[in-house]
Amino acid sequence: MHLFCKDFHNYFRMPELVYEELLRLVRPIIAKQDTCMREAISPHERLSATLRFLITGGTYTDLMYSSAISRQSLGNIIPETCDAIYSALKTYLKVPNSEQEWIAIAEEFERRWQFPNCLGAVDGKHVAIVPPAGAGSHFFNYKGYHSIVFLAIANPNYEFIYVDIGTNGRISDGGVLRKSSFKD
Repeated sequence: MHLFCKDFHNYFRMPELVYEELLRLVRPIIAKQDTCMREAISPHERLSATLRFLITGGTYTDLMYSSAISRQSLGNIIPETCDAIYSALKTYLKVPNSEQEWIAIAEEFERRWQFPNCLGAVDGKHVAIVPPAGAGSHFFNYKGYHSIVFLAIANPNYEFIYVDIGTNGRISDGGVLRKSSFKD
């Protein structure tokens, strides 16, 4: 994809150099072999489709038209690529594990944002999915569509210190937090 710098950033919500580095890290995990029957979907196409899915919160059907990848393939590619991103970046996602690290976060929140005693900014996002066969209303959320929930906690510098994804969309905000491993 050839986009101008500003367009690239608007489309992928990251600078091109960051995208290229992420692609370099996940390429060995998500690359597939061409066969005599078909050419494999490239790591670039897999990562691009996954990022657009996460950015827009759209459906596989929406993404199918913009990526030219079938819904069924997207249903395999997106979870695989999310797992690959987590695997490649898990060393960068560091949950504070000592009292001193938590105190440092609280001090930085107060210094930077005048928000005392804050240990993290918490938010969640419903990510639209095609529900698994037989799921019924298990993934149906209050917004009127099927989803899984992406829960994140960020430090005062907008860096994730905790991420949880996968709780079914039917669960309340408090329930999502209770089901996450964060409380552990």
